Amino acid sequence: MGLFSFTKDIAIDLGTANTIIISDDKIVVDAPSVVALDVHSDKVLAVGVEARLMYEHGHDKIRTIRPLGDGVIADFYAAEQMIRGMIKMINFNNKWFSPPLRIVICVPSGATEVERRAVRDSSERAGGREVYLIDEPMAAAVGIGIDVEAPEGQMIVDIGGGTTEVAVISLGGIVTKTSIRTAGDVFTRDIMEYMRRQHNVKVGEGTAERIKINVGSVLTSLENPPDDFTVEGANQMTSLPMKVPISYQEIAHCLDKSILKVEGAIMNTLENTPPEIYSDIVRNGIHLTGGGALMRGLEKRLTDKINIRFSVAEDPLRAVARGTGIALKNLNKFNFLYRN
Repeated sequence: MGLFSFTKDIAIDLGTANTIIISDDKIVVDAPSVVALDVHSDKVLAVGVEARLMYEHGHDKIRTIRPLGDGVIADFYAAEQMIRGMIKMINFNNKWFSPPLRIVICVPSGATEVERRAVRDSSERAGGREVYLIDEPMAAAVGIGIDVEAPEGQMIVDIGGGTTEVAVISLGGIVTKTSIRTAGDVFTRDIMEYMRRQHNVKVGEGTAERIKINVGSVLTSLENPPDDFTVEGANQMTSLPMKVPISYQEIAHCLDKSILKVEGAIMNTLENTPPEIYSDIVRNGIHLTGGGALMRGLEKRLTDKINIRFSVAEDPLRAVARGTGIALKNLNKFNFLYRN
């Protein structure tokens, strides 16, 4: 970058649930991945937090969209408008024009070429002059301080909103990987279905998310269990209001099938790992990142089940974003970034 270059570098963790943008080594945007459009004109009404409020409390004149589903772009136009709106939230200290952007953006490791092209095209149409892609597990590994270019095997399990990414990394590349579309959003839907089936009460995504945060667990026995969480909702039969206390044991039973799929993805990746690298993983342990890593008891359940030490990374929610930001500063060094 020359003295008179006006190009601005930003890193984007484009998540199914939240989008984080880093500029000048600082998080400048951390907002829900939601955009609200006018039903008739398709004009953007809101992006991020305000759009999520409309998503939860809107009416028939407002179309609220989560442009990403299962970790990839499901609505091209809405994704472009959301990225554009979030970039506008950044203060570039120049009121006269928006500078051309050089962007590093992460994608699920299991994304197809068409899905990767959709991410790249949306970023370019939102103002990106140069757009580089990085696989999410690689970004997560970089973000938690792993030397991904070392001749040693490391294993990452990144449980995001749309996908769970399991990858073995060595010498700056992904040796073997498994990407499944069972992650935070599926956990939320599991809870919504459980509340409907077991307690006859209808809850929305926001309430299910609060249940997950307050009493989410994957074990029926915890050393420091949370208090029951009281849910208020409408009885499906009578439509009358009701209150239901929910325990962490209930949520552990409710999420068991989905957690078994995560365990299966980890086992599948380990089965395809070369013996020498497998030995490295046993020695180094397995790193958990993403919002799903915060689920109570997950670290212990996986350690007991797979017999390899699992550890939750520091600030796992932002591991991918941090790694994407570090990649932004190492465009000429990291050969696992790609443009085409």
